[in-house]
Amino acid sequence: MTVVALVGTQWGDEGKGKITDVLASKADVVVRYQGGNNAGHTVVVGDTTYKLHLIPSGILYEGTTCLIGNGVVVDPQVLCGEIDYLHRGGISTANLYISERAHVIMPYHKVLDRLEEERRVRKIGTTGRGIGPAYVDKYMRMGVRMLDLKSRESLEQALDQTLPLKNEILQNVYGHPGFRKEEIVDEYLGYRKTILPLLTDTSLLVYQARQAGQGVLLEGAQGTFLDIDHGTYPFVTSSNPTSGGAAPGVGIGPNHIDQVIGVVKAYTTRVGEGPFVSELNDAIGDLIRERGREYGTTTGRARRCGWFDAVMIRYAVRVNGLTGLAMTLLDVLDALEDIRVCVAYEYRGERLEHFPADLNVLRECKPVYAELSGWKEDTTEVKDVTDLPAEAQAYLVFLEEQVGCPIQIVSVGPRRDQTMLLHPIFR
Repeated sequence: MTVVALVGTQWGDEGKGKITDVLASKADVVVRYQGGNNAGHTVVVGDTTYKLHLIPSGILYEGTTCLIGNGVVVDPQVLCGEIDYLHRGGISTANLYISERAHVIMPYHKVLDRLEEERRVRKIGTTGRGIGPAYVDKYMRMGVRMLDLKSRESLEQALDQTLPLKNEILQNVYGHPGFRKEEIVDEYLGYRKTILPLLTDTSLLVYQARQAGQGVLLEGAQGTFLDIDHGTYPFVTSSNPTSGGAAPGVGIGPNHIDQVIGVVKAYTTRVGEGPFVSELNDAIGDLIRERGREYGTTTGRARRCGWFDAVMIRYAVRVNGLTGLAMTLLDVLDALEDIRVCVAYEYRGERLEHFPADLNVLRECKPVYAELSGWKEDTTEVKDVTDLPAEAQAYLVFLEEQVGCPIQIVSVGPRRDQTMLLHPIFR
């Protein structure tokens, strides 16, 4: 029996969807534990590319049970659209289940998300999907949960607690006309035919799977540096993508998690605002962006690109308790003659080995680089890590030494067969 948590170690977009898909071939259950449809996972199967936002990537395996946990905030319109998208592609969702405790993204959440971002002096780069406002209502104890969709009466009661306040804010602060309860109720009850058969106690399903000795994969969205507690606040998401969010987001004890695998790119990217110490605003940065297809699955926004930042990953190893790393997009570096790794920061003449919490400090930090030789060879068809160019192998060893965590998986392309497992994850 093995329970594995899979987390992003950077600012998201590390390739978690692809690694989830690869590991799901050995897992019996895959569970999404936080976030919403502000995340996007891309999976390539043969000649077909699937882009998923809410449903776990394991759905592409017919025998794998896929769960959306209580820690996720769910937009029913997006969920129903994604189910239809999979059905049109010939993918069954018969093994998909949703926590009845998961909170629901409502129309006013999406409007408030956009209006609040427009009002901010310091923009945070929200996707405008309503995720943050939905989590606000959850923690104010006035949210709508999936189980509230079971009847008109329960949905109306939930809205009676929150909609008057939302309309007051929308009308008096933002000049928005607000929403009518009857219209929301009619729309959301329209999703019941698809959603109600999927609602269950997903915590119980995970517990039973573990008791039966099955392999369980816990899938996070976004990344460590978007974590509400441990990320580059305020340029963060509204939940805990770190491994600490996995147990409550699924409904299991933290001692039930056996391994924590961190997904990391062979370089660094970021979407949106905020300091980025190793960022490259030059031709190399542009080359990495194009070779890595660094455009958001959810937003289409171009990602900022830079060298691998070992200071960041040391921090991610520590706060997540990582037992291993899954390195993605190593092939993007195939075209480079020389490669740099940020091994420390310089702040006002002082060398920093660890990631600072103060963004004012981070903005002034300069990268301290180690220089390594590139390999200038195509790695995309390499099947064994020992067949990688010597320089590529040296790069991986150097990164392991810098961050203090072993690399267990290496990916050299988007396809399933472009993945090398150095050590077994599910036994």
